[in-house]
Amino acid sequence: MLKGFTYDDSNGETLPYCTILLQGTSYGALSDEKGAFVINKIPQGKYVVKISYLGYTDLYDTLDIHNNATITKRYSLKPSSTTLDAVQIVGEGQRKEQETRTSVISVTPKDMSKMPAIGGQPDFAQYLQVLPGIISTGDQGGQLYVRGGTPVQNMLLLDGVLLYNPFHSIGIFSVFDMDIMSSADIYTGGYGAEFGGRVSSVMDIKTRDGNKKHLSGKIDLSNIQSQVLLEGPLVKLKDNRKTSLSFILSAKGSYLNQASKLFYPYVGEEGLPYNFLDLYGKLTLATQNGTKLNLFGFRFADQVNYSNVADYNWNNWGVGANFQIVPGDAPTTIDGSLSYSRYACMLDDKMFTPKNSSMDGFTFNLSFNYYLGKSLLQIGAEAVGFNTMYQYFTRLGSENTIEDHTTDMSIFAKFKYNWRNKIIVEPSFRLQYYYALGEVSPEPRLAFKYNILKNLRLKLAGGLYSQNLISITSDNDVVSLFQGFLSSPELTYMSETFRGEEMDSRLQKAQHIILGFEYDPIPTISINLESYFKNFSQLISANRYKQFDDEKEFIWEKGKAYGGDVTVKYDNKGVYVWFVYSLGWVKRQDDKMDYFPHFDRRHNINLLASYSFGKRHSWQINARWNFGTGFPFTQTQAFFPSYIPSNINEDYTTVNEDVDFILADYNNARLPNYHRLDLGAKKKFFLGERHSLELSISLSNVYNYKNVFYVNRTTNDIIYQLPFLYYFGLTWRF
Repeated sequence: MLKGFTYDDSNGETLPYCTILLQGTSYGALSDEKGAFVINKIPQGKYVVKISYLGYTDLYDTLDIHNNATITKRYSLKPSSTTLDAVQIVGEGQRKEQETRTSVISVTPKDMSKMPAIGGQPDFAQYLQVLPGIISTGDQGGQLYVRGGTPVQNMLLLDGVLLYNPFHSIGIFSVFDMDIMSSADIYTGGYGAEFGGRVSSVMDIKTRDGNKKHLSGKIDLSNIQSQVLLEGPLVKLKDNRKTSLSFILSAKGSYLNQASKLFYPYVGEEGLPYNFLDLYGKLTLATQNGTKLNLFGFRFADQVNYSNVADYNWNNWGVGANFQIVPGDAPTTIDGSLSYSRYACMLDDKMFTPKNSSMDGFTFNLSFNYYLGKSLLQIGAEAVGFNTMYQYFTRLGSENTIEDHTTDMSIFAKFKYNWRNKIIVEPSFRLQYYYALGEVSPEPRLAFKYNILKNLRLKLAGGLYSQNLISITSDNDVVSLFQGFLSSPELTYMSETFRGEEMDSRLQKAQHIILGFEYDPIPTISINLESYFKNFSQLISANRYKQFDDEKEFIWEKGKAYGGDVTVKYDNKGVYVWFVYSLGWVKRQDDKMDYFPHFDRRHNINLLASYSFGKRHSWQINARWNFGTGFPFTQTQAFFPSYIPSNINEDYTTVNEDVDFILADYNNARLPNYHRLDLGAKKKFFLGERHSLELSISLSNVYNYKNVFYVNRTTNDIIYQLPFLYYFGLTWRF
């Protein structure tokens, strides 16, 4: 048996999805997302092993296999000055053949670098908006909807830590520095049993380790934000040393509120009232055989201040540890994590008393991965405990505070069977126990791929899903900034029936099925076609009909989301084109009506193009255009004077009236279509082996189209999405 890990020789970071082949045989493997690989049942004899990866020089090793011995190797590949198309074809082709990859997109910093550098650096939030099945409410607001699911139905993991709001209120920025990310897997539906507690999607983000060989970093300056990253070894990685210790630190912050008054005076005297500050740090203790321990912490904060309209802010901080253990001779790895995080947010819309919400809790998980040739058995357990608080005031002025404490526990098993690289089947099963609710949710899931031809593949995925976390937003706002978090509320807060049917569970539930095809007509073009259906068979929503304090706070809903996506990618000799068209329907029904929710978008188009040229591809120009049909919203039908006495002795003749409104039919109108063009260009100067300087300029909303962002119901004030803005930046890497 041959087992080991693949690494980048320049910094000691693991290198995922390398191709490991025993030349002249059919034995081989593809290293996983952590760089691990296992090749089982190798006959006795001498072999030449070839290790290859796009952009790296091929590595060769000679092995002598005898007496069923287990050989553990550490392969470090050196970056190459030239890239070989053959490596790209073999490596990417093997991954497509050996993984189901249904309804999942893998994103790397290299992918994100092809975006126009809005704000000086491309950002994860910007790139998510060009992916199939993902709908954004626009440049501001930071809300993403994945194939019919709401933001609270999306699970976002950062190194195993649950994040409750990873996107800033100015929707072109996430909390992540692109350069700390190793990879991100975006599951838009049909994900396996290793994930639970959400009914729509999963975003699984992994950060990289700090440089294990030398001190390095970057300083990034632009006209609206700055970023600093520093990394390096505390104990250097050496061939004769069994362990290494490295660190990575990142800080980025926006001064958009102040800078916009100087650079964008045409947006108004207030400028653009957004600021944020994000901090992240990580320590990595690693051994030669792949065993390692990570300790990390973060603090993310966001602030919005539109005078006379709304003040909104949130902060999220957390600490955690994760580990990977590689036993000596067994074809096994053990992964685990333990973390704690807290999130709090507040909205003051200037008309009513502020709303507050907070959530904090721990996450623990442990999994065992057993490699069986090209097959894999994964078994694990998870525990998640959290506290939620939501405080708000009714329109009559009554204060309500809802608090809850809950713990969810689960076990899961997943088996990937690869039959001759022709059929890959991934059955999995999750048993989720919601302690506070006293409910058990059995959740079978399945993923399947059939390699019809070398360049044509059929794929299928589906399963059952549940969650007990809900969010509260205001239906009275055309676009809502605030969402409060709650675990499934007590029965005293809930309506007992849905359209006459007794409800015997307080869980939210959904069922997914996704069917798709992958087709590569030529090596430089790939086409992905997927259709999906999500049945949200049980949902909990704030009672939009509530008028009096004795009415129930929450009601039951059901819904459906269905449609399809077409993705076309062309990548050849510096030219990169990414085209996505999405067609979708999202429908909901409560006890009284059927309706389209405010994030139902019928058509969505994204076009991303990038061209790299010059010596060492030091020049790059790129463009992104997005078009989306209008979201549903509820029109204001009429205004009227309103007066509610504060006490029985108040003299109504001396008190000013308030202005109230009557709403038209719910979500019966559509906002105008949304569209925006962004352009960017950058030039990199190489100042030695490890130093480079990059200059960038970008333009967003080039033709200055006015897309609606926020409308205050009472004052009728309209705030538009971002106008035409320009950005310029400088990045020094060392």
